[in-house]
Amino acid sequence: MVMAQYKESFGDTLFRYLTMIVLGLLSLLMLMPFAKVLATSFSGPNPVDAGKVFFWPVQFNLESWFYVLKQAPLWHSFLLTVFATVAGTFLCLLVTALMAYPLAKSEFKLAKIILFMVVMTMIFRYPIIPYFLSLRSYGLYNSIWVLIIPHTISAFNLIIMRTFFRGMPKELEEAAQMEGCGYFGLLFRIVLPSSKAVLATLGIFYAVGIWNQFMTPLMFIEDQALYPLQLKLREYIIYTDMATEGLKVELPYNNTTLQSTTIIFATIPILLVYPFLQKHFVKGALLGSVK
Repeated sequence: MVMAQYKESFGDTLFRYLTMIVLGLLSLLMLMPFAKVLATSFSGPNPVDAGKVFFWPVQFNLESWFYVLKQAPLWHSFLLTVFATVAGTFLCLLVTALMAYPLAKSEFKLAKIILFMVVMTMIFRYPIIPYFLSLRSYGLYNSIWVLIIPHTISAFNLIIMRTFFRGMPKELEEAAQMEGCGYFGLLFRIVLPSSKAVLATLGIFYAVGIWNQFMTPLMFIEDQALYPLQLKLREYIIYTDMATEGLKVELPYNNTTLQSTTIIFATIPILLVYPFLQKHFVKGALLGSVK
């Protein structure tokens, strides 16, 4: 039996095309600031000062990039942030999975109470001063681990992963249990390998949060050798006047082009990760939110 082919009505077609146009325009609007900063980083100083650079480089040159890429402290902060992001994302996913899996089990009697406490942390935020004093008492002041440990688990991400785990077929786990697989074996050999979508989604959430963190290192890190990329970026944006101070010759870059180059330098690495995880990201976000 051949099923009748669905014919889209004129109203549905019009709505679909209008939605695509609106979303496309919004996407272009969001990309405009990034395009302007990118064009400025590849432009000469004179057209930038004259306000002639918008979305395409004017008097194209790479001198700003050569100057920024030769800064050893910036590379040190970059590598430190990469370490914090990779190690922190792995630790966050591990801890979130270890907590979400038992909360997804109906036989776990305390699941509802613990989940209620988790939701309460989303409603009532911690006071800043007790938070600062607590982390300092744990020895995290002026420590690289302050970039990782405070972000180990997110209530929002925990709920998404728990919801995803609850939607997995019970028959799969029952079959593994009949073969003698325990709860840890179920989690690491059955559940997590089947959860690439939600792991990719939450991995992006955690990675972006750790990569872009600013307030935590600002409060807890005083040693400039431990500055993550965002704090180092702040230094370059505020103090780039020192790059040209006291020089009488005309340089092929200025403060604005150096600042734009540093911003792009700090933004591109995290953007490059998304295309590789896009298909898992969309699927994981939908499955973890609507089931």
